[in-house]
Amino acid sequence: MTATDPSLTALAQSWCALSLLHGRIEAHIERALQARHDLSAREYSLLDVLSRQHDGEGGHLQMKQVADAVVLSQSATTRLVTRLEDRGLLERYLCPTDRRGIYTNVTDAGLKLLDDARPTNDAALREALDEAAKNPELAPLVRVVEDLKVPATA
Repeated sequence: MTATDPSLTALAQSWCALSLLHGRIEAHIERALQARHDLSAREYSLLDVLSRQHDGEGGHLQMKQVADAVVLSQSATTRLVTRLEDRGLLERYLCPTDRRGIYTNVTDAGLKLLDDARPTNDAALREALDEAAKNPELAPLVRVVEDLKVPATA
C-alpha cells in the first residue's frame, strides 16, 4: 500500500468527516453553555461525570479515570478540577480507606448548575446534529450517533 492508496484516502476522508462533526457539535454546545451558564463544554462534561459517582463499590473515580472519561490528560483534568473547585462547584477529600487517594465530589452549587445547564446542553446537541444532518457527508454519521444505544455510565 502506498500513501495514495484509494482505501487509505477514503479512510482518511471518513476520519475527517467524523472529526468535522465532532468539532461542530462541540463548538455549538460550547457557545450555548458559555452564553447561558458561564460554563465550558469540558466543565459541563466533568461535572456530569463526577455527578454520576456513588458510595457503592467502585463508585468514586480516581483522577486517571476522570481524565479518561472527559478525554483530557491527567494534568489538564487536575487544572480543570482546581478551577471548578475555586468556583465552589467541586470539593476534594481524602479517601477514607487510603489516605493517599483524593476524590472529588460535586457540591450542591455544582449540582444546581449542572441541572440548570443540562437542558441547554441537550438542546444544543440536538440543534448541532440537526444542522449537520443537512450535510450529505455528515448525515450518515448523524444517523449513527442517533442510533447508538450507549449506557449513560459509559
